[in-house]
Amino acid sequence: MRDVRRSLCAATGAIALLAGALAVPATAGAGTTAVAGGTTEYLVLLEAGADHAQALAAVQAAGGSVVKENTNLGTMTVRAAESGFVSRVSASPAIEGAAHSRPIGQLPQARPNVVEQEHLNAVAKGKSVPGKAVAASNTADPLDAKLWGLRMVRADLAHAKHPGKKVVKVGVLDSGIDARNPDLAPNFDWNLSRNFAPDIPEIDGACEFAGCVDPVGWDDSGHGTHVAGTIGAALNGLGVSGVAPNVSLVEIRGGQDSGFVFLGPVADALTYAGDVGLDVVNMSFYVDPWLYNCTANPADSAEAQAEQRTIIATMRRALNYAHDKGVTLVGSLGNNHEDLGKPRVDTSSPDFGDVPPYPRPIDNATCVDLPIEGPHVIGVSALGPSAKKSDYSNYGLEQIDVSAPGGWFRDFFGTPNHRVNENLILSTYPVNRLQALGLVDAAGAITPAGVTGGVQKQCAAGVTDYTKCGYYHWLQGTSMASPHVTGVAALIVSEYGKKGPRKSFGMKPDKVRKILLDSAQSRACPTPRLQTYANEGRSAEFDALCEGGRNFNGFYGHGIVDAYAAVTRY
Repeated sequence: MRDVRRSLCAATGAIALLAGALAVPATAGAGTTAVAGGTTEYLVLLEAGADHAQALAAVQAAGGSVVKENTNLGTMTVRAAESGFVSRVSASPAIEGAAHSRPIGQLPQARPNVVEQEHLNAVAKGKSVPGKAVAASNTADPLDAKLWGLRMVRADLAHAKHPGKKVVKVGVLDSGIDARNPDLAPNFDWNLSRNFAPDIPEIDGACEFAGCVDPVGWDDSGHGTHVAGTIGAALNGLGVSGVAPNVSLVEIRGGQDSGFVFLGPVADALTYAGDVGLDVVNMSFYVDPWLYNCTANPADSAEAQAEQRTIIATMRRALNYAHDKGVTLVGSLGNNHEDLGKPRVDTSSPDFGDVPPYPRPIDNATCVDLPIEGPHVIGVSALGPSAKKSDYSNYGLEQIDVSAPGGWFRDFFGTPNHRVNENLILSTYPVNRLQALGLVDAAGAITPAGVTGGVQKQCAAGVTDYTKCGYYHWLQGTSMASPHVTGVAALIVSEYGKKGPRKSFGMKPDKVRKILLDSAQSRACPTPRLQTYANEGRSAEFDALCEGGRNFNGFYGHGIVDAYAAVTRY
């Protein structure tokens, strides 16, 4: 995946609202058939409380045909002509706005994942060094000794108190989950999992499955599988254990194989999360094609401004909807090494479409990075194993809530542990993706490049089919920090949640947030407060000023998330 926030979170597309479980077909009638024509797809956002018939008439009059609707959020997916539709339909008082819903125009440029898989790039350039041997674990899963992040958040201690409850359901809003992995299979919820983001051949490549819809339990990117393992890999004597190794993992796929994450699938996934009663949702991405969505950026065209206002309004509705339905929302701050309250000029947007990226001065008062700057989202920065802020991690008093292990390849400058794989986060990874990267061969064996990159393989006794073995890979990013926090939030719900009506179980998101923040390990700003990463080979652009006091500051927020304290102090 890409690199400003993601592989979902280290990386940038137009907006795709594709078929999802919550979307319903438009009502049949003249409005859905007698249309002027057009094959470009748009997302249309109705005004709150708007008359449905009036909105449908406005879509017709603008030359559009309704494909489907998300009635809970008040959106329609519409096909219309390539140009002019947005301004025409937005003129109606029943319509709040519209935006392109499927990618059109130029294809994106291939972007190496320079943040999350920095160690692989270093290996290729001969700039990495062998890692220090780590003794096998005697107390938990075999690879847990390599999980410094698990120990930093004291999840290893929390497991004895509470490994989580199966009734607690954690949504992974990402690229999918490889449910074949024996560390994820015990906790994967096949019944609730859904794919809201069918493949788009123009950006994802040839479709692997009929109808371009990957089945649930499949992941061609690896990002979602890595996130899922950190949250809830089973404590089962194989591979690694997650922060909450006994909770249920629910795939609510909203990301493309290529790393792009579009508005429509995200909105549908969040709506679904609320409707089926998920307890926590992890969001390690930002919504394409704009790194920052602005209400009226003078650098943008009038149509681009209108589309960004639609993205902002739709995301706010979706986040509020999920929160009001009981979902605790956790998001990564991003990998753009900037203070989100003092953003730099955006040079990466739009990252898809006919218009190439151009410099956009960002006004903090009118521009937002979504979903992290949306309502109710718990913001997470990334730390290296030394507990220093990772050089790539975003930060700042405005959006941060807590910090967590995200990995930092360049940590420990001046020591033998500088630039080693073990400075990253080890978690589950799909073998098909490792094969595509050349780290595992066609027979399932780790290649020399995979050995150098630290890929791990674990098979249960007697298993000879490599597709039934567990594979594990090192990544870094705020994408890797966020699932540590999501796992702790799931433990909090497990420990303090209550039974509700109709045999439901859960906990109000605001209460989860309070315990999460109150139990975090307070940590003061470093000295000096202005941190430079020159020794690690970074330019002055990476310099970061830590503002605030010990109890709350721009690097650590309320502190480093603490699983053990969260389940024992209240």
